[in-house]
Amino acid sequence: MLNAKDLSQIAERGISEEKINEQLACFEKGFPFLEIEASASVDKGIMSIPQEKQKEYLLAWDAYLAKDRRVLKFVPASGAASRMFKGLFSFLSAEYDVPTTDFERKFFADIHKFAFYTALDKVCQRNTGKDVAALIACKEYKQVVSNLLEKHGLNYGNLPKGLLLFHTYPDAFRTAMEEHLAEGAMYAKNNLGKVNIHFTVSPEHKALFEELVKEKVSSYENKFSVIYDISFSVQKASTDTIAVNMDNTPFRDKEGNLFFRPGGHGALIENLNDMDADVVFIKNIDNVVPDSFKFSTIIYKKLIAGVLVSLQERIFNYLNLIDTGKYSHAQIEEMIHFVQDELCIRKSDIKYMEDAELVLYIKSKLNRPLRVCGLVKNVGEPGGGPFLAVNQDGSVSLQILESSQIDMNDPAKKALFDKGTHFNPVDLVCAVKNYKGEKFNLPDYVDKNTGFISYKSKDGKELKALELPGLWNGAMSDWTTVFVEVPIETFNPVKTVNDLLRKEHQQ
Repeated sequence: MLNAKDLSQIAERGISEEKINEQLACFEKGFPFLEIEASASVDKGIMSIPQEKQKEYLLAWDAYLAKDRRVLKFVPASGAASRMFKGLFSFLSAEYDVPTTDFERKFFADIHKFAFYTALDKVCQRNTGKDVAALIACKEYKQVVSNLLEKHGLNYGNLPKGLLLFHTYPDAFRTAMEEHLAEGAMYAKNNLGKVNIHFTVSPEHKALFEELVKEKVSSYENKFSVIYDISFSVQKASTDTIAVNMDNTPFRDKEGNLFFRPGGHGALIENLNDMDADVVFIKNIDNVVPDSFKFSTIIYKKLIAGVLVSLQERIFNYLNLIDTGKYSHAQIEEMIHFVQDELCIRKSDIKYMEDAELVLYIKSKLNRPLRVCGLVKNVGEPGGGPFLAVNQDGSVSLQILESSQIDMNDPAKKALFDKGTHFNPVDLVCAVKNYKGEKFNLPDYVDKNTGFISYKSKDGKELKALELPGLWNGAMSDWTTVFVEVPIETFNPVKTVNDLLRKEHQQ
């Protein structure tokens, strides 16, 4: 099936022939649905931390920051903003010339409220001789949109979200990337005043991100009295996946070459694995607010980090105790209760295990990466949901699952999905080193059976594409996962340009 030219092409990407054969096999056999036992809730699996307990976790995080630890903020930022402007692209290609849909009318009615308005005004004057108000008065609405989205103007339709002006301040306008710099200074500054932030970006935009950092970083260092260490990476070519035809044979382009597609955000587990950090915050690029709305975000970021380091301390104590070999039966029972009650990991057959076997089981569940996920109440926004899922070893643990991983044709499973009270807004804090201070090799903890197949096209031909297990889904499947309820005001994504008109994005 693969010829010498194919093998050369594969090798250039850093992909093994074995991996290609694994991917081709996935198209043939598909992916199994995951078995779920229940949707997680505050009654079962989600911590709801009372006010009087919050101070303890906040102090735990402050104490951790005072130590010589490396804390990193990891921001997936490669996504293009084109989907954010889908409604405006539709307007550009529509047969009518005046705002007609509710979305279009809202955009033009409040256009002066966008942080990019001043920049758009200037570029309209340069290209048309008229400012935005004059173009609207002349009903030249499409000129305004064209200057916003296309290359002769601001080119927002082709840029990533991180480089777009999101928020207005009395003396400046901030991009989404800059808001992450401000955020990092507020909850991830160590005892030396250092803030480490890493952005994953697309190769074609890396230079633009670096240029913006060079231009802005000193002003944020002065404003927040910090020193930034900002780095970038791109999705590795070795994580691209092969595309196939409808009959599962390799898809080839017009020149006869194999066709590869990016493997989705699950590929970023490789980028995360390259980071040197003790604790990593993960948050999407578009989930930011102006400083005046950051209070709740900062408090709950510190809170879930405090939960993480508090649990990690107990886990490390238990693992060190196991290594000594000097533990009592009562201590084994204490560890089992911790695993079951606080980490929500259960296995029905442990009651038949001897102490020695039980200790090995406990160690296997404790000695792995740890993450605490902030969950918000489900208000109809898209996002993965929290479930108690059955693992390959027969144990049951907390997992973030997407609807595609659940058999929606099974009425019982669909009912569990529909009953979900919370969802994951990608608000994670992770511990990625073991009790001996060694880095976990994160790809070892990926469940390869949790990818999925999507349908695309190229050059007018249909194809099947393979998506790798999602970063916070299957790519972290074999991590220890803890859920904490956080308020909805910590979740303010920008999915469409008009989301920037919400009060949370206006000063």
